[in-house]
Amino acid sequence: MRFEGKRVFITGAASGIGAATAALFRKEGARVEGVDVAIADGVSHCDVTDPASVSAAMTAAVDRLGGLDVCLNVAGINRFSKIDDLSLELLNLHLAVNLAGPMLVSQAAIPHLRRSKGNVVTVASISGLQGQPYNSAYCASKGGVLLLMRSLAVELASAGIRVNCVCPGGVATPMSAGATATLPVDVDYGLFARMQGTIPGQMPPPDIAEAIAYLASDAAASVTGTALVVDRGTLW
Repeated sequence: MRFEGKRVFITGAASGIGAATAALFRKEGARVEGVDVAIADGVSHCDVTDPASVSAAMTAAVDRLGGLDVCLNVAGINRFSKIDDLSLELLNLHLAVNLAGPMLVSQAAIPHLRRSKGNVVTVASISGLQGQPYNSAYCASKGGVLLLMRSLAVELASAGIRVNCVCPGGVATPMSAGATATLPVDVDYGLFARMQGTIPGQMPPPDIAEAIAYLASDAAASVTGTALVVDRGTLW
């Protein structure tokens, strides 16, 4: 019961890593307010790219929870594209959801986290640590959010707020399945060789939820500004 009585706000809670994380935190005693742009049972609506939507969702969550201890940025998007075909619209969509979204949500959470000396955990990606073919927009957004969170970790340390990232490799989620469906028809799969882990197969979402829970827990009280890689040995 690592999170007994803790008040948690989580984006992307309707499916995948977000749903698994919400379930784990609830199991361990937290009061969880899950939000998503998609409709799902027990999940409130929030568009992380819309400042007004984020502000309203955070205000409602804090009112219901009576405060905030943990802010989890899990919502994300991934669409493959050859650089020749990458549109500004698709690049901006990745930046809006994967980079601006966590900024807006964290910004809305910080006044409440100052009072509780809480923490932020954001799902980045190993694609923010190394290049991935046909995925320049996603890589740029995840590399950006990783350094955004490291900057916040430095800025907020004196306020007692920890800020960390989890960097997963391949995870079996609807987002991953949807991204795979956007691969170019003439894709060169040999370019993905360096992205293969030493342990075969995609990870289940609860594996990433456990990493998020560790960083959000008191066991990580001395950890801030880190990028915890969970990737079955893809990066060496």
